[in-house]
Amino acid sequence: MTSEHGFFKAPDNEEIFYQCWLPKTQTRAALIVVHGVAEHSGRYMNLVNVMVPDGYGVYAIDHYGHGRSGGKRLFVPSFDYFIQGLDTLVDRVKQWEPNKKCFLVGHSMGGLITASYLLNHQDKVDGAVLSGPAVKVPDNISVFTLWAARIFSKLLPSLGIKQLEADSISRDPEVVRAYVNDPLVSTGKLTARLGEQLLGACLNLEKAAKRIQIPLYILQGGSDTLVDPDGARKFHGAVASVDKDLIVYPDRFHEIFNDPGNDEVFSDIRAWLDRHLT
Repeated sequence: MTSEHGFFKAPDNEEIFYQCWLPKTQTRAALIVVHGVAEHSGRYMNLVNVMVPDGYGVYAIDHYGHGRSGGKRLFVPSFDYFIQGLDTLVDRVKQWEPNKKCFLVGHSMGGLITASYLLNHQDKVDGAVLSGPAVKVPDNISVFTLWAARIFSKLLPSLGIKQLEADSISRDPEVVRAYVNDPLVSTGKLTARLGEQLLGACLNLEKAAKRIQIPLYILQGGSDTLVDPDGARKFHGAVASVDKDLIVYPDRFHEIFNDPGNDEVFSDIRAWLDRHLT
């Protein structure tokens, strides 16, 4: 396995970090990892260590305000910054891997980014795997809360509004400990602007999901308390894709790639990808 990394520019000239892991032989296809909120692309080595030996080139981005990328932590001027960053990486991967199939792998907020990306760019990729996608407005968000979020986003965009619960990412205490001690993980509060932009993206996706028609593989932890599992079910029902699957793993927490029993998850992903390469 070999690895490479680089940077490109965000719309405001902040540096956006990307990296890749490649097999020493010719790649079978390309996977592009789209990580979740507060984390970074380097937390997907479990996936890398399974897929690269199987011949896949794995590419990943650190979103604006995350990991090794520039920008204020847990803040984004506009959700479009996430979409543009992903689109730039997709275009580069298609240049680097000509005539190879390309699949997106989006987790949590990355699932929302991936699904939103597909609304206007699904012609560029061959399918997507979504893990615990944050595609549903929480049930406790009222109309008043949405209104307040828009106000705070404009008047106090950098205000910290929500702390993530690290203990809820995995049943493995070592995973939680590594997450908390990772210097590239942002352990502060989500900003008002980021929260408002994510809610807006969820609302837009709820209205437009039927435009998505490419193959989808949606994976969800049944005991996920960070993302409502019902969101995955509703999204699965809303998209127009004929080729779509929803797998719910009972008792699994939010990060199914890092939860006990993840070998089953990776085996399922490999089988799905293999079917879509033939």
